[in-house]
Amino acid sequence: MENQSSENVILVPYDFTEVADSAVNHAIGMAKILNYEIRLFHVTGKEDMAATQNEKAKKLSIISEELQKKYNVEVKYLIKEGSIFKDIANAALYTGSKFVIMGTHGKKGFQHIAGSFAMKVITKSSVPFIVVQNRPFNEGYKNIVITIDETSETKQKIKWAVYIAQIFNSTVHIYYPNEKDENIGGRINRNVFQIKSVFEKNNIPFVEAKPEKTGGSFAKNVISYSQKNKADLIVIMTTPDQILPNFVLGKWDEQILFNDAEIPVMCVNPKDFHIMIVGL
Repeated sequence: MENQSSENVILVPYDFTEVADSAVNHAIGMAKILNYEIRLFHVTGKEDMAATQNEKAKKLSIISEELQKKYNVEVKYLIKEGSIFKDIANAALYTGSKFVIMGTHGKKGFQHIAGSFAMKVITKSSVPFIVVQNRPFNEGYKNIVITIDETSETKQKIKWAVYIAQIFNSTVHIYYPNEKDENIGGRINRNVFQIKSVFEKNNIPFVEAKPEKTGGSFAKNVISYSQKNKADLIVIMTTPDQILPNFVLGKWDEQILFNDAEIPVMCVNPKDFHIMIVGL
């Protein structure tokens, strides 16, 4: 594809399902605030007949036009034959999308396949994803929970947390594990100290969540905390694969991504984010 980069685009993978409509709902809320364009992106299979592809293109055209008229947001569409695993990532780069908002059914029962697809799509892309289920956008992301670990890549996650918080005047909840290993715990504490400094310098209200005192699943603890504090968004991060030129999700991140509370999750890949944040 010839690049059509604009950086004022929100890409929404769209397959005519209810969760895709939920992703559109979130994209509209974001686009109205940021004055961004929405690009609906549909991938057709090689098995689809030309008539089927033409029919889908007509549906996308009608949906885009209706959304644009109803919400006064610029909505375009892009349709391509290929594979969702690589073409969503390519479309994000092609359109210069700031981020992707994608709907998923979660990861339970027959929906396991949908969850697996989402995992593969996210880890193929260098563009951040906001993954939503059926929870509506409402007033946006007012309460953000950000998970902190011992890695230096966490800084990229902080940049996005500041960026989103500034848009919605959000409060950010800093959540990190109760690590028994002193070396790892020390690195986590240093990261938390720096992160609090960055939030203070950028006038971002924040809460330092006390790490859980008991054992159990870190992911479940994050989700439980997020529910109790009415979180609208959880921010997690992929990490570089040491063997393949790819990104991977950590052992807890997959559970957070497909949480039963249906809290939207922003998944950030560790790439340079060209917005200046004070303190980073």
